[in-house]
Amino acid sequence: MTGSVAPSPVPTLPNLRDLGGWATADGRTVRPGVLYRSTDFSSLATIDLEAFEALGIRTIYDLRSATERKALPDPDLPEVTDIHLDVLADAETAIPADLQNFFSDPASVAMVTKELSGSKAKELIAQTYRQMITLPSGLAAYRGLFHGLLGEHAGPSLFHCTTGKDRTGWAAASFLTLLGVAKDDVYADYLLTNERLVPALKPVFDRFGAAGGNPDLLIPVLGVDAGYLDAAFDEVDTTYGGIAEYFADGLGVGPDEQEQLRHLYSS
Repeated sequence: MTGSVAPSPVPTLPNLRDLGGWATADGRTVRPGVLYRSTDFSSLATIDLEAFEALGIRTIYDLRSATERKALPDPDLPEVTDIHLDVLADAETAIPADLQNFFSDPASVAMVTKELSGSKAKELIAQTYRQMITLPSGLAAYRGLFHGLLGEHAGPSLFHCTTGKDRTGWAAASFLTLLGVAKDDVYADYLLTNERLVPALKPVFDRFGAAGGNPDLLIPVLGVDAGYLDAAFDEVDTTYGGIAEYFADGLGVGPDEQEQLRHLYSS
């Protein structure tokens, strides 16, 4: 079993996982214990704080908006640096600061039902994935993340957004792809969110239903779909010509630095 498909080491953060353990095309393996992906920390129980601290995280990269951070700030942990990188700062549509309360408010539920019926939800989210590749704020945020991983900030490191699936999902997918992990494995890591996170969000689905909504409408919103990642990679190919060019021309991580990332994070 690879590190990435092992259960979360922190039970109350079910969508937290180690990005290590995946094989790369050149016969190496992504190093375990040095880079993690997660949701926000709103569900982290005090009983699990010791398990989280045992991971040795030294830098947390928060990909959320300022509004999201204000509503649910990262915990103040000793000897941990918290870096704010707002991926969607330049997006026209803002993500609600508190998703759980948003999806239990009758007025919000009515709006979501109208706006996300049929295939609209998947189309909107796929468009957001494309924006993460092209928005100036997206480029700046991922540039900051990968330069941080090159040594600007101490590791081990963790990056997260709110649900740990979209902004975080692209960070993980682009990182694993650059390191040479096979496409099927990149998608396997990405799609684990449907197994880990969606069941843990049952209270959100239940409150949405109690407020008059159809819980099935939330599946494409709170889960992930291979088509979303397809849209991001298609935007990379269309705009830059491939993942190496995206890192070099979009994120300012040139060939030498790309090789350095492979050296640092695989063996």
